[in-house]
Amino acid sequence: MQAAVRTPHTEIRLRGDIPDKVINLLRAEYGQDFHVETDDDPETVEAFESDWYKTVKAAMMPGDTLKIYRENHKLTQAALGKMLGEIPRQQVSNMENGIRPISLAMAKKLATVFSVPADRFIDLRTE
Repeated sequence: MQAAVRTPHTEIRLRGDIPDKVINLLRAEYGQDFHVETDDDPETVEAFESDWYKTVKAAMMPGDTLKIYRENHKLTQAALGKMLGEIPRQQVSNMENGIRPISLAMAKKLATVFSVPADRFIDLRTE
């Protein structure tokens, strides 16, 4: 009688500065199946430091930020309005579309709802 065992493919990805002790442990466990890949691509940049991000961030208005947070939390405008103290859906829409400015008091309420700093919802740019 003969038995065969198939083991599933194992893929482990570690990023950053990986200690030699961990590398050696993985090499001892997986032998020749263990490979180390390095990403020394000079084109790699930190996203938040890129010119593209800075341009997009500079063009974003507080209403854009509000809409992104609302959608990421899967809230409708009406649901967010209720959370903010029975504010009509249209008022939330007007804030998102830049028709109605977001006051400091409203920014504080939004900060509480989304657990972020209030300044995310205030236009700090100087004219």
